[in-house]
Amino acid sequence: MKFQSIKRLVGNIDYYLLGATFVLCALGITAIYSSGIDAEGHLISNEYLKQIIWFIIGICLLIGAAVFDFSRFKDTSWIFFALAIFLLIITRLAGRVVNGARSWLGFAGFGIQPAEFAKVASVLMIARYLEAAEYESSFKKLLITTSLLSIPLALILLQPDFGSALVFFPAALVMLTLAEVDFRYILFGVISIFGIFLFLSFPLYATNHPNPKNLIYIFITQSNISIVVFVIVALIAVISGIGWLKYKKKYYYWLSYTLSILSLSIAGAAAAHKVLKPYQIERLLVFIDPNLDPKGAGWNILQSITAIGSGGFWGKGFLQGTHSHAHYIPQQSTDFIFSIIAEEFGFFGCIILFALYAIIFIRCIVLIETTRDRYSQLVVGGILGIFAFHFMINIGMAMGIMPVTGIPLYFISYGGSALWSGLISVGILMGISARRYS
Repeated sequence: MKFQSIKRLVGNIDYYLLGATFVLCALGITAIYSSGIDAEGHLISNEYLKQIIWFIIGICLLIGAAVFDFSRFKDTSWIFFALAIFLLIITRLAGRVVNGARSWLGFAGFGIQPAEFAKVASVLMIARYLEAAEYESSFKKLLITTSLLSIPLALILLQPDFGSALVFFPAALVMLTLAEVDFRYILFGVISIFGIFLFLSFPLYATNHPNPKNLIYIFITQSNISIVVFVIVALIAVISGIGWLKYKKKYYYWLSYTLSILSLSIAGAAAAHKVLKPYQIERLLVFIDPNLDPKGAGWNILQSITAIGSGGFWGKGFLQGTHSHAHYIPQQSTDFIFSIIAEEFGFFGCIILFALYAIIFIRCIVLIETTRDRYSQLVVGGILGIFAFHFMINIGMAMGIMPVTGIPLYFISYGGSALWSGLISVGILMGISARRYS
């Protein structure tokens, strides 16, 4: 890159985006430090030191991502995607098992989680395809995008890492929306995902709340009945589709549309039930009703909610969190780090946290509106989808309104891979922002 290009890049830094990101990282290191203090006030963990080292390395990755002009070298997107797939395959074959999932690659004591980087690589790849397919039909865009995503999704689900796999969907939905894919297709995907969750959750709940006299209980706990219903629904959906193709009547179309969603939801729930591990099923159960196992799988959620509520408006003060220091909340430096912030800094601290994320989200939206390059616009949309989903799910599960999926809170949770992935994404955003008028 020429000196003038670097000078222009430095001169056009998005200080709002960069400042919000760095403040979040600092807040994360502070919360991780607090999570390492025990009830007697002794420091029993060096996680905060590791996070500082990862942050320093992450700054270098951010600068590298900002300097590299992805829009100019967009034809190299497939290289990043292929590398991510290769790492996922190696992880599947020789990865390290952590928390029940073979999702880590270790090198002489150093480990990375390839799924985190696969998110960014997939965004780059899909953006390149959607930009090139600007005049293709909505159905073809959806079909090929789904085909591309199915590769990393399958490898991640085999680990199994259900939480990381979920993140690909909101990123793809935002990008497909920006690519002007017919809203009916996007709505089909959204409702189907919601339907899969419902049809997966109901049988789990019914199993733990048996009521043989309830017709719904009988239906969802008898596999033979479920199979018959699925076959009937799918058959009617196909017949309706044929009717639409032959007679072009709208009621045929919408009947096929609705029943296709229903049949896909039933089939997807059945497949998910086969893939999910017992501990992941327990997470869904305690999300539905944490009191099913208050001293086991439901402990994390109940204690997290208690810690958040005890913070009040102003919080108990830095290093004064009784729940966090007593270590009542497992994985409190990763999945449930928001509970530490809420307990020690209260509602006021949470508002500051939300405001910092809002700055990042708003800057992404501004970038989408102002950038001239179609590829860059799609990339920003994908990154926005990833950031927003991580934010919503992580804080939601800490508050008990979302299932526990192991999704970290970007820039805050302990972990090098998630931090690096987030900072690389911010670097890409910074580079796009600096070049958007050139």
